[in-house]
Order: sequence, then structure tokens, then C-alpha cells
Amino acid sequence: MTNFSRAPRSGAAGLFSLAGLPVELKVSFWIWFAGGVLSVLGGLLGMLGSLVLFAAAPAAATAVLILMLLAASVGVAQVVFAFRLKAGRAWARVALTVLAGITLVLAVVNGASGAGQAGNWIAFLVALAATVLMWLPRPQAWFRGAPGRNTSAE
Repeated sequence: MTNFSRAPRSGAAGLFSLAGLPVELKVSFWIWFAGGVLSVLGGLLGMLGSLVLFAAAPAAATAVLILMLLAASVGVAQVVFAFRLKAGRAWARVALTVLAGITLVLAVVNGASGAGQAGNWIAFLVALAATVLMWLPRPQAWFRGAPGRNTSAE
């Protein structure tokens, strides 16, 4: 009988392995990862939708296209930073915290515009939860715990 739990993980299994991380960082990783994937998908769908708008209002369509490209880019950055967080890079924690701040700014701007979209506030609250989880004492100790874990500038 083979013990598969001790086998080295490679491929996608290794990519998503969260062994050794505190529970708070595991939850934070999945929140950031899922949010980033959803942002990329939303941005891509928005870009496709903006193509329809080009026939009626080219200037507005260009603005929407640029905003959706930005949303997709932020989503890609979020996914990359989430994987760097999982790898123990302290700078990724800071970068994700900045992204949470950007989410807050977008929620405030959207609220002030009177568009009435609660989705931005929900996105901010989810990002806030993921950010708080990254900065709790156990994750802080984990980042400090292993020599060389957060010293690489990768």
C-alpha cells in the first residue's frame, strides 16, 4: 500500500498545495485567488460586452473597454500576488493590502456617483476580511518563522 500523502506534489496539485500555512493564510489565499479569477473573468466579459457598444457610442465603448482591461489586469495581479503570498513573500502581503485599499477607493467613488451598486462594497468587505487574515499574529509569526521565507525578491 502506497502512502500518497507523502508523495511530492507536482503540477497543479503542487501549485495549489497549502501545506504548512496557518489556516488564516489558507483562507486569505483562497479569497484573493477566487476574487482575482472572478475579476479577470468579469473584465474579459465586460470587454466582450463593450464591443457591442462600439456601434452606438464609440467613445463610451472605448472608456468601458479600458476600464474592463484594467479590471482584468488587477485580477491577474491579485492572482499572482496570492501565489507569492502562499510562497511566503512578505511584499505580496503589502501589495494585496494596497489592492484592498484600491477596492475601498473604488467603492467610495462608486457610492458617491449614485450608481447604487452594492457590489463594490461587498468586494471591499471581502478584500478587507482577506487582508485582516493576512496580518493576524499567526500569519505574522509564520512569515518570520522560516529563515529565507520572505527574503527573496522574486
